[in-house]
Amino acid sequence: MADPSSYRPKPGQIPDSPGVYKFRDEHRRVIYVGKAKSLRQRLANYFQPLTSLHPRTATMVTTAASVEWTVVSTEVEALQLEYSWIKEFDPRFNVKYRDDKSYPYLAVTMNEEFPRVQVMRGHKKKGVRYFGPYAHAWAIRETVDLMLRVFPVRTCSAGVFRNASSAGRPCLLGYIGKCSAPCVGRVTPEEHRELAEEFSDFMAGRTGTYIRRLEKQMTIAAEDMEYERAARLRDDIAVLRRAMEKNAVVLADATDADLIALAEDELEAAVQIFHVRGGRVRGQRGWVTDKVEAVDTAGLVEHALQQLYGEESGETVPKEVLVPALPEDAEAVSAWLSGRRGSLVSLRVPQRGDKKDLMETVARNAQQALVLHKTKRASDLTTRSRALEEIAEALDLDSAPLRIECFDISHLQGEDVVASMVVFEDGLPRKSEYRRFQIKGFEGQDDVRSMHEVIGRRFKRYLAEKERTGEWVDGEVPAEDPEDDGRPKRFAYPPQLVVVDGGQPQVAAARRALDELGIDDIAVCGLAKRLEEVWLPGDDDPVVLPRSSEGLYLLQRVRDTAHDFAIRYQRSKRTKRIRTGPLDAVPGLGETRKQTLIKHFGSVKRLRQATIEQICEVPGMGRKTAEAVVAALAGAAPGAPAVNTATGEIMEDDTAPAQAAPAAPAVNTATGEIMEDDADVTARPRVHGTTSTTEKTEQDT
Repeated sequence: MADPSSYRPKPGQIPDSPGVYKFRDEHRRVIYVGKAKSLRQRLANYFQPLTSLHPRTATMVTTAASVEWTVVSTEVEALQLEYSWIKEFDPRFNVKYRDDKSYPYLAVTMNEEFPRVQVMRGHKKKGVRYFGPYAHAWAIRETVDLMLRVFPVRTCSAGVFRNASSAGRPCLLGYIGKCSAPCVGRVTPEEHRELAEEFSDFMAGRTGTYIRRLEKQMTIAAEDMEYERAARLRDDIAVLRRAMEKNAVVLADATDADLIALAEDELEAAVQIFHVRGGRVRGQRGWVTDKVEAVDTAGLVEHALQQLYGEESGETVPKEVLVPALPEDAEAVSAWLSGRRGSLVSLRVPQRGDKKDLMETVARNAQQALVLHKTKRASDLTTRSRALEEIAEALDLDSAPLRIECFDISHLQGEDVVASMVVFEDGLPRKSEYRRFQIKGFEGQDDVRSMHEVIGRRFKRYLAEKERTGEWVDGEVPAEDPEDDGRPKRFAYPPQLVVVDGGQPQVAAARRALDELGIDDIAVCGLAKRLEEVWLPGDDDPVVLPRSSEGLYLLQRVRDTAHDFAIRYQRSKRTKRIRTGPLDAVPGLGETRKQTLIKHFGSVKRLRQATIEQICEVPGMGRKTAEAVVAALAGAAPGAPAVNTATGEIMEDDTAPAQAAPAAPAVNTATGEIMEDDADVTARPRVHGTTSTTEKTEQDT
């Protein structure tokens, strides 16, 4: 625990101007980011006697080891810089609203030649119009299904679209009138884009004008005795009215606004947002956060606005934002929102009427969300705490292992040997800390030697990081590192427990690697798959945890996560190796020119027979590159000839792609049957009771 007076700036050093400040810990990690109208006044508040500080603030200043600041011109710039730094450094003492799911949006891909209507999640893409977010994807699909009768916009994937174009036949939606079938030319690209724009306008809330236009067309059709067309328009109007009824009118003046409400207690806060467009609730979302800093309702509102609109721009930022309390710098926040939108944004607290009533509804939703979150989290926290305590007791650790790292080795018959490292903190996976390794010290299959290499490499990096930051010197403040930007460093933080996937040999190899580096304060154990036994270094007998033990469940989850992560990496390396051809070794030869060469000559075989002058005739090919291509193909052994397995005939290599020849099919030696070529599996016996069977599974440890 640091004494705040040890790093308190000298009087007069802090400027009396707007700015953003950062507190760093002894490892130079940024642990808190804040902004202020006056840096001098704000920072002075942190260096009061600890007894007069809020407990959370006191914890932060005693965890910190230094403070620094950046001066800006205006409060709006301070708000923008604060948001950028919180997003970049992820400080542990800042309030961050973390959503537990990705909300679905209704998206229209206006950036494509034939726009597509679909459900999308995740990051927003340029050129795509989004509507929502919605609480459930099925709600979007119901609405789209109704509206396709009136706006028959394409909804199929790119693959289905290409297949229909090639076959000259539309899909089922094209036959039943729910798609205009641009894939077979029933409408032109311009007509289909107009349909997509009308669909988007209707979803954006401009419904009244469109329905009145349809009603007028229906009346004209009836007067002209075009009764079938009039009946179709009548049905279209009924469909659109049903779609509109799914979003009841809540604000009669067709307001475009976001309503934000909070529910909070001493430890946590929940925020709920209702997106109102055209007077109707078009979407809903929410977050829950720990109150890790001393912050009031106004501060929570400001953090919520940063989280909600920090990545948005244009019309996705509404004209009006209604909140339960105005932020401290309400004018600066309003100016920041207006800059994101490109026009004036009103930020205010509703006082009366329909908007206040709707705000009370949003507040009730926030309160329910907080209650539900507390119910779930109480159970989760209890379970995770019990699991960590059981592991500490079983392994005779001094304290619960708050950071656990697990390592696994994966290969396929000794080829493409890789390893994985996964990290669990407080019993939860921390995916940003996951790491992958290639085994470089030797070739072939040796799981024990591979484990020794990986553990050694990981903790050599840890020791190098300690030496770089000056943590070797006791009692001295580490020297300032000009290259340190405060971001979390790779391999910089040691675990309390290292878990390896395996038994006694793997555990002994991991312990030996740590001993060679002089590390004796990190516990090591192994979890063997066969009987789920926990092995400790130097013990002849394993530790057997009860099958119902929460500690065993957590170790299994950590081990299985490392196993899956290693398998995915090993498969990706194998796939990349299989797809590598002789042309990939030519420096400066990109994918486009490779395809041009193959298209020009027809196959790799014919390209291998070509001269340098013939290759130079290909557009975009210079003599130097042509010489490199000839040299690469001359040094690469030609692949085995293809064989027709039905006739035994050797086929000519006229259409072979620029890739390695596929492996020969596997054959069942007992029956002579040719088996499927599954590149992801290999045979390994497995015993169930007294019956021995053979299954296909990834070879790993």
